[in-house]
Amino acid sequence: MTVDPRQVLAGVLTVTMFVMLGNMIKRDHFDSVEANQSGASSETTDHAVAALHGASHGPWKEGGLDLKRCWTKPASEEGQQSEGFVTFSLTNGPEYHVLQIADAVVVARYLGATLVLPDIRGSKPVCKKPGWGGQSCYTHQPAEISARNLAVVRVPNRVTEKHIAENIEPIFSRKGNIRLATYFPSVNMKKTEQKSSMDSVACLAMFGTVELQPEVHEVVDSIIERLKTLSRKSDGRFVAVDLRVEMLEKKGCQESGAAGAKSCYSPEEIVLFLRKIGFEKDTTVYLTQSRWDSSLDVLKDFFPKTYTKESIMPVDKKGKYLNSESSEFEKVIDFYICSQSDVFVPAISGLFYANVAGKRIASGRTQILVPATVPGSASAADFSSHYVSKKNHLAYSCFC
Repeated sequence: MTVDPRQVLAGVLTVTMFVMLGNMIKRDHFDSVEANQSGASSETTDHAVAALHGASHGPWKEGGLDLKRCWTKPASEEGQQSEGFVTFSLTNGPEYHVLQIADAVVVARYLGATLVLPDIRGSKPVCKKPGWGGQSCYTHQPAEISARNLAVVRVPNRVTEKHIAENIEPIFSRKGNIRLATYFPSVNMKKTEQKSSMDSVACLAMFGTVELQPEVHEVVDSIIERLKTLSRKSDGRFVAVDLRVEMLEKKGCQESGAAGAKSCYSPEEIVLFLRKIGFEKDTTVYLTQSRWDSSLDVLKDFFPKTYTKESIMPVDKKGKYLNSESSEFEKVIDFYICSQSDVFVPAISGLFYANVAGKRIASGRTQILVPATVPGSASAADFSSHYVSKKNHLAYSCFC
């Protein structure tokens, strides 16, 4: 199987948790997940939902929601099983991967097909053999798949059972093997009120399948630890801002625009926003920009502890993770740091923001503050992401 050259998990992610996917497609494989969560509290205390307050070092949110996985165990599907295969690729960036994985798992389970995992360089996946006697997953193209019997099917993100039945199942029945090409008609990460039998499958696929390789995990942990060390005056807490100069230039956001909601914010606007809601001069700020750009000087002027990967990554790691020809390592590192920071500020709207929000909600890190140039308000609570304030993110369908 030819690997899309833009497969951006190459050398970054490990599929050690992919072993559950094959079983999940054809069998129920939620027992271990539910057992691991058996001790989770279903109640939230006053401390856990403590309000934002104007502490001496910034409007940090104390505590966090003690969330548990609330998806239900799907009904057993031990009936007729297909002999066909479903393949797919991982493209674009880490913010797309979880959704592409979820769609592939949902389609494969609905069809009763065997899922072929994408080629992920540097990983050693292991596939368990479930009770029905077959191999649960493959990481190399099986001999049964050829160009002649492999149909490429375009799949809209968050594919529905209705769409599978009407548009995918007929092709699968005719060809026997399909390759999914996920496309994103819109950035839609809001939860739906209408429940589906595939919701539990999608939840597990999105929040329980992909992990960082140990080496990359070590780099992320070292950067986070360094940021915490630099944040002694704020008890080790730091702010992560998704601010990439090249994206701001593409969106025309380097200059301040009209007041109100916008799709992106300039460095000057981010400074004004952070100051307005109470972050003080000694606040540590991490930027997703990889290398310093002169347009960021305004941030450094007011927040001297502002860092990019170039200035804070261990020296012996820069050659591989920062100075490589591909920027995919950088994107993955940013994704995980923004997911684990004490505060996340998306200066750019889009799927990166939406999926970081989902990962943060799943782990109880709900202080996501969205900039706005609305005059008059000075409370951080007024700028809480609608994903959190309205609990309308897809993650709230999976965690409660």
